[in-house]
Amino acid sequence: MNNFKKLIVWQKARVFVKDMYLITKKFPREELFGLTSQIRRATVSIALNIAEGSGRGTNADFARFLDIAYGSAFEVEATLILSLDLEFITNDEYEILDLKIQEIQKMISKLAESIRHETNRHETNRHEINRHETNRHETNRHETNRLETNRHETNRLETNRHETNRNET
Repeated sequence: MNNFKKLIVWQKARVFVKDMYLITKKFPREELFGLTSQIRRATVSIALNIAEGSGRGTNADFARFLDIAYGSAFEVEATLILSLDLEFITNDEYEILDLKIQEIQKMISKLAESIRHETNRHETNRHEINRHETNRHETNRHETNRLETNRHETNRLETNRHETNRNET
């Protein structure tokens, strides 16, 4: 389907994973299995769902995985707010990371929208082709019926002519 490594949104998500791992190293040790783990899993989920979705067989599947990545991006945004509230990160760190996650959210949203639009366009074309095929088959069927009726009428007239000729002799 797509080479996820070429997707700018995946590249940004990849860099963001590193940013989040570095920032969460500073979190209190007692948060290792709490907020630290949650932020890291959600951040990694963004990049992994973009990658997995791009390898799926259909655009619909890709869009579904982008939806999951999008949800994870909002989870990360919420954990950043909590991290700020708990004073695990500074306001400056929060501002930088928040801008990055919002950019990723927008890119995921636009990519999913684009894929859905492409999928809908293909579906519309497929339906249009099917409609034309159906109309063509209907036209052919009507033409075949018309020709068959003409053939029967020709045969009937031919039979009548032969009958008339036989009766005249």
